Amino acid sequence: MVYWDRLRYRLLPYIYSVAGAVTGDGSTMMRPLVMDFPADARAREVTDQYLFGPALLVNPVTEYRARSRSVYLPPAAWYDFWTGKRLAGGRTVQAAAPYDRIPVYVRAGSILPMGPDLQYTDEKPADPITLVVYTGGNGRFSLYEDDGASYGYERGESARIPLRWDERSRTLIVGRREGAFPGMLARRSFQVVFVSPGRPVGFGFDLRPDRTVSYVGEELRIRAP
Repeated sequence: MVYWDRLRYRLLPYIYSVAGAVTGDGSTMMRPLVMDFPADARAREVTDQYLFGPALLVNPVTEYRARSRSVYLPPAAWYDFWTGKRLAGGRTVQAAAPYDRIPVYVRAGSILPMGPDLQYTDEKPADPITLVVYTGGNGRFSLYEDDGASYGYERGESARIPLRWDERSRTLIVGRREGAFPGMLARRSFQVVFVSPGRPVGFGFDLRPDRTVSYVGEELRIRAP
């Protein structure tokens, strides 16, 4: 339980940004595969897997004492969240499901922001933020922030940082900040981790960054090693 609680807090920048997109853009947080892969006939049949935001494919284990389960990977490249291994999509795989894990996959091209270790949401500012880039396709993500406590976002007191991964140039573009709110960090650090077939990086609480950059609201371009 402590492990999953820590994971939830580390994923707060992603979760909060997805929630912000639900409120501001009419997006969805949890949805069936067919919503992202409408042309895939097999995705229409899947009823026990779901997409959590744009990046994560979650596959619950509901069978008693099961230690693996069949997972359908839609047509795309995917990474095992736990190991960083890349897998081709458009097929069904048998995924390990040990006692303390469920199969989770990340779509190639995703930019997954993670915050520092926390014990409660406003313990300290979300700094540094680790940006985990899963290479293999172009990708975008909007990192959303507000004060986390008030209804100021209803008056426009919020900020977004556009993130874009360009596969061809192997460059992460951290765009100019849009908006502001009281208490916003004027300067922050981004730690960038690049995941690729030749460098499989699974989730860990102590990820070693490939690059660390200081961000003051202006565009940054970060090349993968």
